[in-house]
Amino acid sequence: MSENITVTPTRPYMVRALYQWIEDNQLTPYLMVDATLPNVSVPVEHIQEGRIVLNIASRATGNMTIENDFIHFNARFGGVSREIWVPMPAVMGIYAKENQQGMFFDPSEYANYTPEADESSTPANKPKRDNKAGLKVLK
Repeated sequence: MSENITVTPTRPYMVRALYQWIEDNQLTPYLMVDATLPNVSVPVEHIQEGRIVLNIASRATGNMTIENDFIHFNARFGGVSREIWVPMPAVMGIYAKENQQGMFFDPSEYANYTPEADESSTPANKPKRDNKAGLKVLK
């Protein structure tokens, strides 16, 4: 076997698996995020010591996608809907609120990993919804 094989990080696969396990057990999945990394889009008023913990339960989020390069969803903070964008290298851990079971990740996992050029992995180029819901004034 060649020693120059490049493999993708395990983090996105573990996040998806643990998210599913936590939800299947009717627990609340919490995502700890390093808010100091580039392209993280979270409510800055809730960041503490460079980190933010997000409730990513299906009942608390809308339109959530967990891709290999990012996690993207909508959530309400103080009654205000916000769009959340978390690049996978910023994910520090995922765990259940109720029993703290989950996983925290090696911060150096992405140190030598260079993803293929994919412009959709930054908030400025995030996927667009085709049929955005909106308010329309009827007369």
